[in-house]
Amino acid sequence: MKNSLLDNVTKHPLFWRGLGRLSLVLSLLFLSCGQKEQKGDVSVMDEPQENLEAKAMLQGVWLDSETDEPFFKAEGDTIFFADVTSQPAYFRIVGDSIELGSNVYYISKQTEHNFQFRNPGGDVVHLVKRDETDDEQPEFVDQAPKIISTTEVINLDSVVMYGGQRYHWYITVNPTRYRVMRTTYTPDGVAVEKAYYDNIIHVSLFHNNQRLFTRDFNKQAYAADVPEDFLQQSILGNITFDKVDAQGFHFDATVCIPDGESCYMIETLISFDGQLTMKLLE
Repeated sequence: MKNSLLDNVTKHPLFWRGLGRLSLVLSLLFLSCGQKEQKGDVSVMDEPQENLEAKAMLQGVWLDSETDEPFFKAEGDTIFFADVTSQPAYFRIVGDSIELGSNVYYISKQTEHNFQFRNPGGDVVHLVKRDETDDEQPEFVDQAPKIISTTEVINLDSVVMYGGQRYHWYITVNPTRYRVMRTTYTPDGVAVEKAYYDNIIHVSLFHNNQRLFTRDFNKQAYAADVPEDFLQQSILGNITFDKVDAQGFHFDATVCIPDGESCYMIETLISFDGQLTMKLLE
């Protein structure tokens, strides 16, 4: 009886169809697990390992071999620069390269007292280790390097006449604590990060004793006219009065890369009824 029932079940087409599907699911499951395990093993094996011996050899103060000027100090996993405005950078040595911040430089030679690597232009930067017995050890920036403020508080105002009417404008440039990070390069072509304080600039306009316009401007106010990648490394440098005509009062705002020659100038026009419009000039 039992054998007859088993024979009937196994002869039914649905039994073999279900068994086939179960086998397929189990095969895919085992295959997936095997691939995950294999991928995990490969990723671990292929991950580049830091050269701790080379990193330990780099510890100390290093000088430019040509000028004998301090170049950087390696301490732990951080490199500190002699320039008090340059931010410290995390580093590690992997293979034949040193990873300094987000930049990678090929190492052409490293010994206990010599370190040579190539800058992005292909030139060799040659450093020598400073004698630790030297009493005059150079000072390097600590964890709180100097942040550059491009200006102090500036207050400007003037009276202008138009159509027989008296108008008075005010401009106040206020340095802030908003940091702007900019990548600069040493004379040897090594990228370093510097921090700057951005500005907020207040503009007010009065007709006799009636206030027509007042606003605090930051660089984001000009995001429609300045590319995002430029805006990230720039500051609002200044707003200056240009002229008054039938359109209204023309002010020129400059959004600039700190300590650089690149700027965008945006016309900031305030109409006689206090309406604001902006237009890129250059």
